[in-house]
Amino acid sequence: MLLGIGALVRLRRRMSRAQRWCFGIAIAVWAVATLSAIALYAPLLFWVRALQVLFLLYLVPFFLALSRPVSLMGATLDPVLNSVVARVLLSPPVTSVLMLVTPWLLYLTPWYVASMTGPLASLTRIVLLGIGFGYFYARLQVDPVPRRYPPLLSIGISVAEGLGDGILGLVLWLGPVIAYDYYAGLHRGFGPSIRQDQSYGAGILWILGDVVGVPFILLLMRALGSDERRKAAEVDAELDAPEPELEAPSSGLWWQNDPQLRDRYR
Repeated sequence: MLLGIGALVRLRRRMSRAQRWCFGIAIAVWAVATLSAIALYAPLLFWVRALQVLFLLYLVPFFLALSRPVSLMGATLDPVLNSVVARVLLSPPVTSVLMLVTPWLLYLTPWYVASMTGPLASLTRIVLLGIGFGYFYARLQVDPVPRRYPPLLSIGISVAEGLGDGILGLVLWLGPVIAYDYYAGLHRGFGPSIRQDQSYGAGILWILGDVVGVPFILLLMRALGSDERRKAAEVDAELDAPEPELEAPSSGLWWQNDPQLRDRYR
């Protein structure tokens, strides 16, 4: 136990103040999503479940990635990061596809009900956290990554993801009721109707999801500006570098400049 406390103390010393704040916020949001009234009412109300999914898939992984946990591990993870599997699975295109597809699979398949009632409930929380962390880890690139990509790629992916999330919000808002038999079987005597409940949840996923994504976009724009300034500095350094001096040709006849002829007929 003393060794564990000592390790935590050493780990805390290696973290900057910003890292500690981000890690603390991630733990606090995780606790709110899994231990508060949100966890109690998530299986009962669609909009509360949508809020919980938003916390677990976006907020907690976002702040966890900003706390830079991979850097704290040091060289321990280098063999993993240098592997071909890590280069593929942790690339921005792959993590972005997983992030985009996961909400659709969660809400439009039997996974939705199973994720709240059965043994998959706890596993789903871990899966959402893992997919969200991989997404923000590969896109923010504040930690060592298997391969770095230009920030402009991440901004372009964000535009496509915004369209995908908006379409899912429209489907939940205007489409058929999700898990109607499940919610009707609860016979709850409080809250909005099943249709209104789903409409509120669609608004949370669509509108609140875009609001939560604003800090992420700002960080990507900041990274893009830093990348452009770095490239401009490299170009300026190349232009300012002194050109190699060319050896001036010696005067005289052509045969005087040839060493063999000069030595033979000297």
